[in-house]
Amino acid sequence: MALEDKLYEKQAKALAKLRGLRKPEVKDVFVRVAYLGPEDFAVEGYKRTRPCVAFNPGAHLEDKDLLVFPRFIFDYYKYVSSVGLARIDIENLLSGNLDTPVKSRIILWPQTIWEFLGCEDPRAFMCNGTYYILYTGKGYYREGREYIRRDVLGLATFDPLWRLKSRGYFSITDGSETFVPKSNKDSAFLEMKGGECTMLTRPEIKGDRICWRARANVDELKIYAKDLEPVLVFEEWELKVGWSTNAVKLSSNEYLVGWHGVVLEDYSYRDGLAIVNGEGELLAVTDYLLAPNGIAEEYGDRPLVIFGDGLAVYKEYVLWIGGISDYAIGVFAAELNKVMEHMKWVSKA
Repeated sequence: MALEDKLYEKQAKALAKLRGLRKPEVKDVFVRVAYLGPEDFAVEGYKRTRPCVAFNPGAHLEDKDLLVFPRFIFDYYKYVSSVGLARIDIENLLSGNLDTPVKSRIILWPQTIWEFLGCEDPRAFMCNGTYYILYTGKGYYREGREYIRRDVLGLATFDPLWRLKSRGYFSITDGSETFVPKSNKDSAFLEMKGGECTMLTRPEIKGDRICWRARANVDELKIYAKDLEPVLVFEEWELKVGWSTNAVKLSSNEYLVGWHGVVLEDYSYRDGLAIVNGEGELLAVTDYLLAPNGIAEEYGDRPLVIFGDGLAVYKEYVLWIGGISDYAIGVFAAELNKVMEHMKWVSKA
């Protein structure tokens, strides 16, 4: 049996077994802290200093220094994305005293055929002095003289000064068999030791998109098929689900992560939170806790979207640093205790 067929069997069983945990309800517990548009970033080191849009940012918190990784687009014709880096004082951000425009620079832009159409939707992780950026490589692969579209799960590594060390994309492997899905994105690292890691990922298997957990080798860029297991599936009222953010460690074996569902009724992106253990097994999940509301969040190049990609816990707050309707960034804050009140526990850590 082909590798994709094996994964499809797992997916079909999960869709039959895992539905029914969530309800199509929105219990919006987040306060709107700030909106940052493209005019709020000043890009250095590139001929053009102001992007057309800045959205879907990754985030990584270091003490009071919030690293934000906006997805920048400077042209609408091909809609080609790059990944930026900006440093923001989190206290100034939360207090409304952030000075703009914020200095930023581009750290990832298309340089290979597999990301020819853009570097999208970054998720940040740091381990042993190396920064890891998971992102969507929107591009092509070649068969003979034909270029065929594909979205791959890219990984770029950087040193502490944000100098690029390596870049490539993941394949799913089973012995000698290798499979690269038509689309693989929406992923986050959980734990890493040596070159091995546990992670959350979202490969498209025969047209369906659900949330999986996996083990992988980051040096060889291999996801082990035998360890790929479904975690969270779309409900009957949803088109698809995906992991939205990086994972934040809450305790020795609990990680908080954002997820999104695309609602069939209005094609909107709505978001919730989940807790997984170090292997990626689901411990708890909420219904939707964040949904687009009002013109600032509902109207843009892709309407009705709040999408990842950044999550942080600071003091007593959960901070969701996300894209709004594919044009700007929203910063949303909720009390961690309130978030936990909405968790539905499915197993023990």
